[in-house]
Amino acid sequence: MDIVAVYITCKDNEQAITIGETLVSERVVACVNIINAIQSIYWWQGDICNDSECILIAKTRASLFDKVLKRTKELHTYEVPCVVALPITHSNPDYLKWIEDSTLNE
Repeated sequence: MDIVAVYITCKDNEQAITIGETLVSERVVACVNIINAIQSIYWWQGDICNDSECILIAKTRASLFDKVLKRTKELHTYEVPCVVALPITHSNPDYLKWIEDSTLNE
């Protein structure tokens, strides 16, 4: 079973909580961690932007990534939200089993 960590940037803590609670309640992710107060510098529409954001990190099955992406895009206010799956190559086997048991079986 392939497990991934999905890295999502959000405009603020409120948006991260909304997205995180939805993804967990719908069982497309096992859990989320929210990291507040990051600073992001990026190109957008020809300008360099400098904004405060939050990071949401969700753990799930790789097979559920498309559902995570679809639901995040529905809930997110950004035109192009950052939603990136990162493979987990090494982990506590018991933790991986818990992720499998806590998410939809696809």
